[in-house]
Amino acid sequence: MLYFHKELKKRLKSDYQIQKAVADGEYYKIENGLYSDIEYVNPLEIICKKYPNAIFTSDSAYYYYDLTDVIPDYFYLATKRSDSRMNDDNIKQIFIPNELFEFGKTQIEIENIKINIYDEERILVELIRKKNTIPFDYYKEIISNYRKKADRLDIYKIQEYISYYKNEASLYDTLMREVF
Repeated sequence: MLYFHKELKKRLKSDYQIQKAVADGEYYKIENGLYSDIEYVNPLEIICKKYPNAIFTSDSAYYYYDLTDVIPDYFYLATKRSDSRMNDDNIKQIFIPNELFEFGKTQIEIENIKINIYDEERILVELIRKKNTIPFDYYKEIISNYRKKADRLDIYKIQEYISYYKNEASLYDTLMREVF
């Protein structure tokens, strides 16, 4: 289990006891202000502990939903536009307008860790919106995998998500032409 310094201090009562517990191997210092009771911690668990309100999106979501076999170089996390910047070299932060941030948020379990992630319908809309910024082969791989599961997608959710964007008609046309 992961603990912030404050949580561990509450449990062990002092900084000295924390240092002693780390020296004795009862706890391990993962990074500044973050401790664990096991030596090796899954990076996904660290991300979820440090950024509990962030939502996995983009390349991370494509990978976790098995839409691609390309392992992302970074963790792609969506945050509200009003949130502060994350200082982590392993994270690509994507700022989402506050009013659109919660739409499509769900939780799934990856490697026995519950993560916040956008649902497949929201990720599909984002993919189509960003079509021109994604490498063509990568885009085609993801779209073809969406085609395979098109009958399981909720078209009403997709229509709702599309309705929040200015170019609603062209997004819908692209969606119908390439997925359904």
